Amino acid sequence: MRLGSGNSVLWPCVGGEVSGSGSDCWDENVLEEEEAEIGSRDMKLYISAGGIKRLTVSGVAAAGDGVWRGMKGKSSPAAVVGRRLAQRPVRLLLGLLLPFLFVRTAFLVLESAALCSSSIGCVTWRFFGGSDAALLREELTRALLEATTSNDDDGVGVGVGIGIGAVEASNSGPVSFRDLVKDVTLNRQDIKAFAFKTKAMIAKMEQIVKTAKRRESMYWHLAAQGVPKSLHCLSLKLAEEYAVNAAARSRLPLPQYVYRLTDPFFHHVVLLTDNVLAASVVISSTIKTSTDPEKLVFHVVTDKKTYTSMYAWFAVNRIDSAVIEVKGLHQYDWSHKVNVAIKEMLEIHHQIWNHNYRSLKKEDFEYQEENGHKLDVLSPSCISLLNHLRIYLPELFPDLNKVVFLDDDVAVQHDLSSLWDLDLNQKVVGAVVDSCCGPDCCPGRKYKDYFNFTDPIISSNLDPGRCGWLYGVNVFNLKRWRKTNITAVYHQWLKLSLNSGFALWHPGALPPALLAFEGHMHQLDPSWHIAGLGYRYTRADKRMLEAAAVVHFSGPAKPWLEMASPEVRRMWTRHVNLSNQHIRRCGITG
Repeated sequence: MRLGSGNSVLWPCVGGEVSGSGSDCWDENVLEEEEAEIGSRDMKLYISAGGIKRLTVSGVAAAGDGVWRGMKGKSSPAAVVGRRLAQRPVRLLLGLLLPFLFVRTAFLVLESAALCSSSIGCVTWRFFGGSDAALLREELTRALLEATTSNDDDGVGVGVGIGIGAVEASNSGPVSFRDLVKDVTLNRQDIKAFAFKTKAMIAKMEQIVKTAKRRESMYWHLAAQGVPKSLHCLSLKLAEEYAVNAAARSRLPLPQYVYRLTDPFFHHVVLLTDNVLAASVVISSTIKTSTDPEKLVFHVVTDKKTYTSMYAWFAVNRIDSAVIEVKGLHQYDWSHKVNVAIKEMLEIHHQIWNHNYRSLKKEDFEYQEENGHKLDVLSPSCISLLNHLRIYLPELFPDLNKVVFLDDDVAVQHDLSSLWDLDLNQKVVGAVVDSCCGPDCCPGRKYKDYFNFTDPIISSNLDPGRCGWLYGVNVFNLKRWRKTNITAVYHQWLKLSLNSGFALWHPGALPPALLAFEGHMHQLDPSWHIAGLGYRYTRADKRMLEAAAVVHFSGPAKPWLEMASPEVRRMWTRHVNLSNQHIRRCGITG
């Protein structure tokens, strides 16, 4: 090592020799003597190639003095060599670790870019001991929460520069989980993109399922409105029988029983139908379960088209224990006023149906059981004259005072005789309101399912939570009815509906009847009538069904259709006369 100032160079003395002014070596004493002379002069320090090669210090005397004093410490060559040897393992270790750490960090960054939405977060997590499973769970949870709370229509990128709305609208998006994994893998998208694309795919699937359910429900309702080939066959065979067989045209009822048609002593049952098979089941089941069938008198009213077939069936298949009358609408001689009122009623009901049918075509609702009433508009009974003529029972039977009205889609299981002895407490109609299924459970529907409560006329007069009474099994006091203005009120509500754009209630015979008979209805015990068996699901259990006097297949799935529930359909098919030749030829089975 050499120490020099200017052009003079000093070498350390060996063996205790001390240099003079012209010597090539130096000693500590010499340095101490020359210390004050350094002052502001430049100082250069040269060390061997293994240490510091050059040090230049410039400054005032005070500064130079401080530097110099800091350098006065003397180190032996052995100490310097020892320190160098001690630093070599550290340098060697760092030389080995630093390349490894660099490669590992680079690998983590590249790997996290394909997995995580935040590469720095991934590297920090994994570098300091986080496991792959925990990292994946954390990132997936964060991405799913972000996808859940995000707006479906926003334009926030999801790893590929598109939003949820764009993915849903795209026809090229993944349609299955396998396609989704393939898409994310090939495009090397992160978990956030996976979460957003999964959400979009599920949303699209939900929309497809919703549309499919709606279509399936509409098709199911439409299929239920069709008339089976077997019923067409039966009607045609009986019409032919009426034309060629004199017995099928024989007087009905027999002359000796005609007086019973107006005698109040007998139990009069009214049936308005154009379905021969259904009428036969209603009458057969009522007679079989009656304790006194000789007192039963059935009044069957049908249209002109079905009259010959209906007449032929009951003329050929006579029942000696009861009296049956079959009458066509064309045989009634009503006054001009009644004919005009009936025509007006039917026209308004047709316009109400037409209004609701157009609304249904435009509506995109998710089908649920509670929304089933919206599809009732598909039923032809909404505009059937026979269905709406029940409001004219006093005109249809001017000589009768009390009747039991039965729909054609019922089966009688127990004796109905006590209904004619029932006191209606000065009311006009007896009907079932409460249900056996428990509190707040209407056997039919609530008023909110029949009426439009957005209209002030309805909302100011009715309670949406009120249960509506049922048509299907009713006792009518016709004598009392004639003393009221029920039919006139019925027509007043029809005119209000006409003036309100036909939006007061849903199509059907019951809604305007609920309004017209307000204050004139007497509740019957729920065991008389169990309804709703024509829907896919019924709340009534087996015990309730067996205990009911009458089971009513109200709803689309009528018992003469194969789509009806087999369990409850047997309650109706057991009354079909399977021994009849026309029944067998037309393929009607139990």
